[in-house]
Amino acid sequence: MIFQLQEKIIKKDDIAADFNYFYLQLLEKVFFRMRKILVILFIVSSYYCSYAQENSAIDSMLQVLKTAKEDSNKVLLLLSIGEQYERSVPETSKQYYQQSLAISQKIRYKPGEIKFASYYTAVLNMQGKFDSSLLINKRALGLAKELKDNLAIAKASFNTANSFHLISKDDSAIYYYMQTLPILDKLGNKRMLAIAYSNIQNIYADLTLYQKAIEYGKKGLEIFGKEVDDPLNQSYCLSNLGMVYSSLKKLDSAEIYFTKALQISQQIGDQYTESAVMLNLGDIHYKFGRLEEAKRNFEKSLLIAKEMDLAETETIALKGLGMYYLEKKNYPLAKMYADSALSISLKNDIRKQTLKLYSLLADISYANQDFTAAHQYEEKEDELSDSINADYLLEKATEYETKYETQKKEAQIMLQQSQLKQKSIINIFLIAGALALGLISLLIYRNYTHRQKLQQARIDELETEKQLSAAEAILKGEEQERTRLAKDLHDGLGGMLSGIKYSLSNMKGNLIMTPDNAQAFERSIDMLDSSIKEMRRVAHNMMPEVLVKYGLDTALKEFCNDIERSGMLQVNYQSIAMEQAVIDQTTALTVYRIVQELVNNAMKHAAAKNVLVQLHFSPPEKKLAITVEDDGKGFDTAILKQSSGLGWSSIQNRVEFLKGNLDVNSAMGSGTSVLIEITVG
Repeated sequence: MIFQLQEKIIKKDDIAADFNYFYLQLLEKVFFRMRKILVILFIVSSYYCSYAQENSAIDSMLQVLKTAKEDSNKVLLLLSIGEQYERSVPETSKQYYQQSLAISQKIRYKPGEIKFASYYTAVLNMQGKFDSSLLINKRALGLAKELKDNLAIAKASFNTANSFHLISKDDSAIYYYMQTLPILDKLGNKRMLAIAYSNIQNIYADLTLYQKAIEYGKKGLEIFGKEVDDPLNQSYCLSNLGMVYSSLKKLDSAEIYFTKALQISQQIGDQYTESAVMLNLGDIHYKFGRLEEAKRNFEKSLLIAKEMDLAETETIALKGLGMYYLEKKNYPLAKMYADSALSISLKNDIRKQTLKLYSLLADISYANQDFTAAHQYEEKEDELSDSINADYLLEKATEYETKYETQKKEAQIMLQQSQLKQKSIINIFLIAGALALGLISLLIYRNYTHRQKLQQARIDELETEKQLSAAEAILKGEEQERTRLAKDLHDGLGGMLSGIKYSLSNMKGNLIMTPDNAQAFERSIDMLDSSIKEMRRVAHNMMPEVLVKYGLDTALKEFCNDIERSGMLQVNYQSIAMEQAVIDQTTALTVYRIVQELVNNAMKHAAAKNVLVQLHFSPPEKKLAITVEDDGKGFDTAILKQSSGLGWSSIQNRVEFLKGNLDVNSAMGSGTSVLIEITVG
C-alpha cells in the first residue's frame, strides 16, 4: 500500500501546488498479508479493541511463548507477537520476526520462512528500507514456487510487486501484479484482489493516468465496502483515491476520501496510517487557506512520527509547519522548522524532500529580505536537482540496457511504452544514446573475444598438426628402420646362415666321424635350422610381407593364427565387411602394430587364455572399429593416466596419429576390452 502526500511549495511571491509522493507501506497488511494463525494462539479478534485489551493479548502470548516448543506453532506465535509491536515499536517487532525465521530455518519449515518475509518486509517498508525488502520478498517467492503453493505464490508475488513499485521500477511491479491476478481470480480471494486493484491504482497514478487509477481504485473500494471486512486496507484504498483526486485538483473530492480514511485509521488505532493521512489533509486545508486546521494536522502527524521514528513523515510535517509560519510571516519560526526538517532529511538522505526544503528556505529568506541566503539555497537546490536528474538518467540508462535481455509480458511492454511517452525528447535521446553506446561496446567486446578465441583455436590446431606431423615422422621413421632391418636380416644374415647350412651339409658326406661326433654334427645342423627360422620370424614381425602383399585383414588373420599355433594363447579373429575397406598402407601398418601390441600385452601382463580380435568396417560412415578383448586378470584403468610404459604410450600415440578414439574397459578379475574407432578411406 502506498500513500501519496500532497505538499505545498511556496516560490517567492507565487503560491503553487506541488504533488509529491510519500510512500507508506505496511508489510503484508499493505501487501496482502493474509495470515493464518493456529487456534492455540491468542488472537485479538477485533480492530476496535482497547489499548488494555491489546496489552492483555500480548501478555497472554508471551506467557505461551515461555513454554512453547521449537516447532511450527512457535514460529506462528512469534509472528503474532511481533505483529502486536509492528506499529508501536517496530524494532521490537523485527526481533520477534527474526526469531521466527531462525526457528523456521532450523526445523526446515519453509512456510514459516515465507510468512517471515511477509511480516518482516512490512516493517522494512515502514522504515523506508525498500531494497532490503525486495530481496527478502523475491527469496520468499522462490520458496513458494518450490512448494507449489498458489496462495503463497500470490502473496509473495504481490509483495515483490509492491517492493518494485516502492523503488519506482513500475515495469517490474506491473509484471508481478499481472502474474498474481489470474491466481487470485482462480482462488476467489476477494480481499487480495481488492488490494491488488488499490495498488495497481497507485502505478497508474504515478504514470499520471488518473482516470485509469480512479477506475481501479473504485473497483477495490467496492469490494471492501460490500464483500470484504478489512478496514485497514480500506483506509489505504480511500487515501489513494484521495491522492488521485488531489492530483486532478479536485480538492473537495480528495478531502472526502481523506476524511473517511482518517476516521477508519483512528477507529482501528493505526497511527502509522493516521499520521500520513493527516499530512494529506493538512495539505488540503493549506490549499483552501484553512491554515489553523492545517497546522493542527501537521502537529499531530509530527507527534506520531517522533513516537514511531518515521523520518520522512517527520520531515514533511516539519516542512508543513514551516510553510504555515511563512504564511503567518513569522519568519524565525518558519526557518526553525524548515532547518529542523532539512537536518532530518539530510541525515536520512531523503533527497526529494531536501530539494523542496531548499526551495522553502529560499522563499523564507526572500521574505526576510536575506537575498544572499536565498541565492545560496537556490544554488543548493539547483545543484541537488542536477544530481537527482543525473542519477535518474543513469538509473534509466542501466535499466534499458538490461531490459532487452529478457522477454516481458505484454503488460510490461505496454507499461514501458506509456512511460516512454511521458519522457521529454532530450531524455529519450540520452537514453537512446546510452543504449546505443552500450550495445556498440558489447558488440566490440564480443567481436574481440570471438577473434581471440578463433586465434587461440588456430594456434591449438597448428600445435596439434605439429604434434601429429612429428608423430607421423617418428612412426614412419620407425617403420622404415624396421623395414631396413628386416631386409638386412632376411637378405644378409639369412643368406649367410643358409650358405653355412648348405656348406655343412655338403661336408657331412666327406667327413669320417665317430657316432658321437656325427650326433653332435646333426644337433648343430638342427640349431642352425632353428636360428634361420627365428631370424625369419623376427624379420616377418618387423615388416610382415603378407601385410604389404595382401592387406590388413589377411595380415592380422595370419598373425592371430601364428600366435594360436604357438600354443601360447587361443586367439579368435573376426572381421566384418573388411573386403569393402580401402585402407592406405600407413594406416594399415599402424593398426597392425596396435593389435600386435595389445595381443602381446594380453600374453605378458594379463595372464589371459583367450583373446578376441575383431575388425568391423562400416561403409556408410567409413568407420573402422577395432576390438581386442581378453579373459585375463584385468586392472584398474586409473593407472593408465600415470603409466609411463613404452607399450601403452605407443598405442596411445598411434591412435592419436590416426585421429581415432580409444576406450578401455577393465576391472580386477574381469578381463580387459579395448575399443578403437578410426575413420578410413
